[in-house]
Amino acid sequence: MTDWPEARSDDNRGGRYGRGSASARPEGARVMRQVRRGPAAPPGQGAYGGVPQQPSYVDGHGSGGYDSGYNTGQVYGTPGGGPAGPGGGGRGPQRPAPDWRRRAKWTAITVVTVLVATTVGTYFWADSKLNREVDLSKVIERPDKGEGTNYLIVGSDSRAGMTAEDKKKLHTGSAEGKRTDSMMILHTGDNGPTLVSLPRDSNVEIPSFVGSESGKTYPATGRQVKLNAAYAEDGPELLVRTVEFNTGLHIDHYVEIGFAGFANIVDAVGGVEMDIPQDIKDTKSGADLKKGKQTLNGEEALAFVRTRYALAGSDLDRTKNQQKFLSALANQVATPGTVLNPFTLYPTMGAGLDSLIVDEDMGLFDLADMFWSMKGVSGGEGTSMNMPIAGSTGGNLLWDKAKVKQLVSQLNNDEKVTVKGD
Repeated sequence: MTDWPEARSDDNRGGRYGRGSASARPEGARVMRQVRRGPAAPPGQGAYGGVPQQPSYVDGHGSGGYDSGYNTGQVYGTPGGGPAGPGGGGRGPQRPAPDWRRRAKWTAITVVTVLVATTVGTYFWADSKLNREVDLSKVIERPDKGEGTNYLIVGSDSRAGMTAEDKKKLHTGSAEGKRTDSMMILHTGDNGPTLVSLPRDSNVEIPSFVGSESGKTYPATGRQVKLNAAYAEDGPELLVRTVEFNTGLHIDHYVEIGFAGFANIVDAVGGVEMDIPQDIKDTKSGADLKKGKQTLNGEEALAFVRTRYALAGSDLDRTKNQQKFLSALANQVATPGTVLNPFTLYPTMGAGLDSLIVDEDMGLFDLADMFWSMKGVSGGEGTSMNMPIAGSTGGNLLWDKAKVKQLVSQLNNDEKVTVKGD
């Protein structure tokens, strides 16, 4: 009786092991051929009677120098292993250490290139937004230029670009045309900046001038008017001509800003902190402010600088408030929080540059000089004052001619101003 089914004998089992075989001869285990690298053992000296002693594996390495490369967890071609392919010996090629000096050099070059490109791009973007509309070459019979630089800074009541809702919100009314709400001369030089307010009700003489639009020459007639009437009659060019004629001071640059632009700049910098000297309530300007330190938004700031009916000194007190606020605004614009923060800097520049009207020769560096000088005034490095007043005609303020002459002489010579204003 056989142990296998019919037609299948021991010789046909294919040498299989572990399938119910009754044979006493076990199948030899399948093993991977070993390659001996050491000398052959003498016959009969194997540990199992003639069978060569197999290497003892300890941590994947055999005794007697045998190293199969198996059971070690190593992969050929990886760091710490041999080169790819069987029988390889030694370490594979190593990645060179990073050249940190070279990387730092190229990083620095990249950063500098980006900064330069951004700065140049910002400059041309900002320069293109300046509204250079005032032609000072039309101003005739100008006084000689003195030392330092003189800016005529004008706040107009222009409502250009404002909607009916804007006018109502800012309490500007809907009057046609443009008039000047404030006029100041900012002198910059080696002895600190000087900011001189020219009250709008100042009594001045309209000199001969050339019409900015007509080109026609208008002879002098000795007309005495309020200073803001010169602007209303023929715009910035006649205003510059009138200021120069009545002071003897050469005006180098002209800067004008309207109602909406002023409010937008204040809002863009996140408001301006002011110490209000007294409670102010004025229905004409819309001001409703309490005494003490507070941050004014655009609407509140515009109402503050326009208020005069609620002030004891009327226009003279208003000019003092305007000086304080503009200096505080310049100080806010020049802070690192504005200059170094693109999310504040670009909206501020956009709001300011879009709303400024300047002369044709005005550049960004001139504008920067003006702002830094105004910041210096608020920081105590300069002087702020009203034009010296001697009295009034009832409605017009008369300048103190002797003090004005001394003031202009000191400004022209870029000397420290000692004259006191009102």
